[in-house]
Amino acid sequence: MSFLKNKKYVASGVTVILILIFWLAFGSESEDNPAIYTTPKQGTFKVEVTTTGELRAKNSTSIRGPEGIREFRIFNVPIQRLVPEGTVVQKGDFVAELDRSEITSSLQDAQLELEEEKSQYESAQLDSTLTLSQARDNLINLEYSLEEAEIAVEQSQYESPATQRQVKIDMERAKRELEQARKNYKTEVRKAEVTLREIETDLTQQRREVQRIQEVIKQFTIYAPENGMVIYKRNRDGTKVTEASSISAWDPVVAQLPDFSVMNSVTYVNEVDIQNIRKGQLADIGLDAMPDKQLTGVITDVANIGEQHPNSDSKVFQVVIEVNEADTTLRPAMTTSNTIHISSVDSALYVPLEAIHSQDSVDFVFKRDGLEPVMQQVVLGLMNDNDVIIKEGLGMNDQLYLSTPPDTANIEKNLLSPEVLQKYQNQENEKKIEADPSENMTPERELESTRRGENGPPANRSNR
Repeated sequence: MSFLKNKKYVASGVTVILILIFWLAFGSESEDNPAIYTTPKQGTFKVEVTTTGELRAKNSTSIRGPEGIREFRIFNVPIQRLVPEGTVVQKGDFVAELDRSEITSSLQDAQLELEEEKSQYESAQLDSTLTLSQARDNLINLEYSLEEAEIAVEQSQYESPATQRQVKIDMERAKRELEQARKNYKTEVRKAEVTLREIETDLTQQRREVQRIQEVIKQFTIYAPENGMVIYKRNRDGTKVTEASSISAWDPVVAQLPDFSVMNSVTYVNEVDIQNIRKGQLADIGLDAMPDKQLTGVITDVANIGEQHPNSDSKVFQVVIEVNEADTTLRPAMTTSNTIHISSVDSALYVPLEAIHSQDSVDFVFKRDGLEPVMQQVVLGLMNDNDVIIKEGLGMNDQLYLSTPPDTANIEKNLLSPEVLQKYQNQENEKKIEADPSENMTPERELESTRRGENGPPANRSNR
């Protein structure tokens, strides 16, 4: 009987001890601010950038409007009619009609000038005809005068020497006048020919001007240069050329006929993540319209210059991802979700970003040591949107605070040895020498890289 009582007392004592341990472990924290813990994880760590993009054909044929309208001082032409986007057309099918009002005005002015040139040419012909006709009449009269003078010379042989001398002088004068008139007539003929030739040249040029305008006017009705699907041209600001829009004389493209055999996903990456994007990186591509379809791609182009998008405070950089698969269901302007694979580390030890804090350029975590927290310095590696690799300072069984402990005034600090820190610093320097980080980096990227560190998280980690 006494044995049973002793056994009962032992069981009660064990229960009390377990309750005390449970209270010390979980109940000693403030009920207003209970501690939340986590432990490091180990496995494959992936650094990825997720973006939203839009499908576009890698190659396409431009449907162009009239060329050379700048010669007629026309710089923008409104579109009166345009087939709906997505229309499948055959070569020679109607695509668009442009506003002819301005070019028609130029044609009318050119036709008026042509009529004036014609009038001038006809007037010059009449003047030349009249002038030469008078010159020919004058030649005939002078020939008659010379003939009369020769007759007078023949009849004066029986006259006095003085009279004979006088009629001979008159005959010589008549000869000279006739010869001079003949020379003048030849000069008048050449002068008339030059005048008519000049006016005829102007007339020909004006006719060609009218013909050129008429040929350009024909181009205001635009037809498909080949078979395909009409996709509206996209301007630099992201807007599309549609009906009632205007096309520029410097770039008179109305629409595109894309080649669906090779597609690109065009996306924009913010200035913080762009420093990690390189040509040749692989990406997974999903389609919002077809969630079950998964595609792959490779980055073929990364913009060096950022641009400001509307309703955005930060700059973004255009990134082009070429789709590996050829799929007949892909269409331009489809929305894509792109996951760009930056890097991957096997058997990495990593923790949530919320557990990382920074003070005076020192990265640390709050680690549980028995029943009290301590500040543990750590060396960070690659990071993604949620986690960061711990290179040094933690083990798999450590318990970390996800929130700041309530009392950190006299908290113990565990710092890494200078030798350990120097080792990782040397490794970082070697990486920077092997892969020049300044290559293809804009000033915005260099500034962000300096602030953030190539492989480390931002300075305000504790606020994430």
